[in-house]
Amino acid sequence: MEVKLKIKRYGPEDETPESYWADYQVEVDQYTTVLDALINIREDMDGTLSLRCSCRSAICGSCAMRVNGHAALACKTRVTQISPEGEDITIEPAGVMPVVKDLVVDMTPFWDKVKAVEPWLQPKGPEPEGEYLAPNEDMLHLAGVMDCIMCGACVSDCTVLEVDPNFLGPAALAKAYRFVADPRDGEDSYRLGGLSQETGIWDCTRCYECVEVCPKGVAPMDRIMALRDRAIRAGYDDNTGARHTDAFVDIVGHSGWLDELKLPLRTFGVFNLPAMIGMAPVGLRALLRGKMPPVLHTMLPNVQNVRRIFRRLGHLG
Repeated sequence: MEVKLKIKRYGPEDETPESYWADYQVEVDQYTTVLDALINIREDMDGTLSLRCSCRSAICGSCAMRVNGHAALACKTRVTQISPEGEDITIEPAGVMPVVKDLVVDMTPFWDKVKAVEPWLQPKGPEPEGEYLAPNEDMLHLAGVMDCIMCGACVSDCTVLEVDPNFLGPAALAKAYRFVADPRDGEDSYRLGGLSQETGIWDCTRCYECVEVCPKGVAPMDRIMALRDRAIRAGYDDNTGARHTDAFVDIVGHSGWLDELKLPLRTFGVFNLPAMIGMAPVGLRALLRGKMPPVLHTMLPNVQNVRRIFRRLGHLG
């Protein structure tokens, strides 16, 4: 079967260094991976094509790129899975990070963010005489996050990093969870305090993209949510994200549905004029489109059912 690969090319040495699309017809079988097809193009059709690869076994993470609009490991993605009827396949470099050439990106921003969360154990107290043996039950829940191969797929498709490059990002925050939750680490409070600042755990929009594209099932967003819970329990609740969460739970738990006028007041504070002024355009656009929430917020008729759920989850007394 022949499949057309539409590859986004970029060469800084070109006279007009702008990205462009190049099409290649490739013969594939049921076992051909996207990486196989790309290597075929580089070796037999166009030796100028640049890409990264190493293990070809979904272990090293080198071949992370966007396939049909979403990050994936090229060595783990079979052509027939995404093009069963010979549909065209689009191949692009990973997102967010600067493109060096063709499908090769500069991973420096990725590694800078990982380094920023101090990804090493910081134990407290006297050094143990022998090896520190962590209880098995305390380490089991870390097995998933330790499967991360640092491929950058989650960072590539993070919708927050698309608009805010200062966000720590899903990979770094998942790595932070790995140490916060490690019983051998003694700097939980210090770590959670730093992660609760701007560009940290509260900037995640829960779009689920990082969970969808992770080739190892690390589920970075789930780790970020766990960090939020730990931060609030540790007393880091005097920030916009924590106040927003508490207000959301209180309002919905009380009336059964969200009071969209009260939520920002509880989140930012009634007397926070800069925040109120900043939200005014949003309120005006909502009003013009007929989407302004009611001024008088009433309880749902079946509010007891909602409260029962909240009590079962331990959010109501």
